[in-house]
Amino acid sequence: MEVHHHSSVSGSHTGRKKFQHYLFEFFMLFLAVFCGFLAENFREHQIENKKARQYIISLISDLKDDTSSINIQVAEMKEKALLFDSLSIFMDSPALAKKNGEAVYYTSRMGIRQAPLINNTRTFDQLTYSGGFRLIREPETSNRIMKYYSLFPELRMMEGFYNSENMAFKDVASMVMDQAVYRKQENPDGSINRVGGNPALLTYDPILLKRLGFYAVEMNGSRRGMMPYLKKIKDAAIELLEYLKKTYQPK
Repeated sequence: MEVHHHSSVSGSHTGRKKFQHYLFEFFMLFLAVFCGFLAENFREHQIENKKARQYIISLISDLKDDTSSINIQVAEMKEKALLFDSLSIFMDSPALAKKNGEAVYYTSRMGIRQAPLINNTRTFDQLTYSGGFRLIREPETSNRIMKYYSLFPELRMMEGFYNSENMAFKDVASMVMDQAVYRKQENPDGSINRVGGNPALLTYDPILLKRLGFYAVEMNGSRRGMMPYLKKIKDAAIELLEYLKKTYQPK
């Protein structure tokens, strides 16, 4: 009588072992991939945090530059405004213009000189055009930065008004001032000297003198209108500086 061996039980047991083995290998592979993903995500997060902190450090430096530039700008504007105050008085009458020829030439050259405020936008431009704002995870920080830089377009508009008045002043000055005297005032480095004596103007036409004095007054008005706004920007820069230092100071 033949004996039949039933191998189905052992085969089933082997199949279960293979299935469990594959499942275990799958789990380990999944765990390795998942841990790798977490490690890579953590590494990228650390890199982004470091990059964001670098942006903040750079922005703090820019804001310090801005406050310094504003201080210098306001001081120069006050100095030039005093010169144009004097010029507008000299232009009140031909007699005063004739008596103060040297001062007229000097104040007309120096009083008009004013460059626009140069603020440091290096970091803000990087944040804007390279997508750096996405690295700054605190919405309040981004909002404060945007609010600060939104103050500058109005200042640029006010500077534009001043520049228009500047051009009008020069048009009239070209009919009143002798360019030969202007040349004598100039140094090779671009600075201006007083020439001494009492050089004559091209004309003492009271209408032209009054027009020149008018534009001097207008330009001073624009200057004085910009000063409170420059203070507003400076105060905003200091406020943002204090916030950034407090929020991102080393732990």
